[in-house]
Amino acid sequence: MLKDITFGQYFPGDSVIHRLDPRIKLILTVAYIALLFVADGMIPLLFSILLAALAYALSKLSWKLVLRSIKPIMPIVIFTAVLNIFFIDGEPLFEWGFIKITDRGVLTAALMCVRIISLIAGSSLLTYTTTPIALTDGLERLLKPLTKIKVPVHELSMMMTIALRFIPTLIDETGKIISAQKARGADMESGNAIQKAKALIPILIPLFISAFRRADELALAMECRCYRGGEGRTRLRQLKMAGRDWVAVLVVAAFFAGVILLNIYGPGVMRL
Repeated sequence: MLKDITFGQYFPGDSVIHRLDPRIKLILTVAYIALLFVADGMIPLLFSILLAALAYALSKLSWKLVLRSIKPIMPIVIFTAVLNIFFIDGEPLFEWGFIKITDRGVLTAALMCVRIISLIAGSSLLTYTTTPIALTDGLERLLKPLTKIKVPVHELSMMMTIALRFIPTLIDETGKIISAQKARGADMESGNAIQKAKALIPILIPLFISAFRRADELALAMECRCYRGGEGRTRLRQLKMAGRDWVAVLVVAAFFAGVILLNIYGPGVMRL
């Protein structure tokens, strides 16, 4: 399961999506998330998913990445679906004792599941196609107006990017610790919920120690290289908008307009 967590990883490439300005990718990712929640029916939602499919096709990444990014969240998706199916009122489709399944509950469950899966798959594309350094620069440039009110924009951007960068590292470290504990005879699969929770202690303690050690080593390395962020810092690569960036903005705007039109004039079926 741990090896299926791909969020935060970067996969090198030379596609159109890889070469987009990181500022544009950040803005369009937020716009896509908003698009998923603006869609109030299955047809507008499927239309917005088409945008993510187009982006993945242009990025030339393997579709297996989408499945790997979705697999770890399936328990959350199933739990959300169950809650919506059994606890939302509407026209009953099935009734047995206190168990009641309604048409509105089934529709809401389907919409929520598709929305969550699309949210994870679409937002993961940002880290798949953007290096941590480019992500830091883009986020810092977008938040630069906040420096007028003394917000430490550079430090916040650096912390967020380092956190994303270390997600794959910590996942890999967790897998190594689990393998080491199993080799020592640790049983992490049998027993009740309390016993399984106690079995996590030999994993969490070394993981926390390793995380703090890596953080200390990173801070020491930055100090040894005389790293001083913030005002006056120069950059090797300057961010410049290109024609492909404006085309990407227009495409997302067109999809946004399409979803709004489908919400207003689309068919009433499969709509909450």
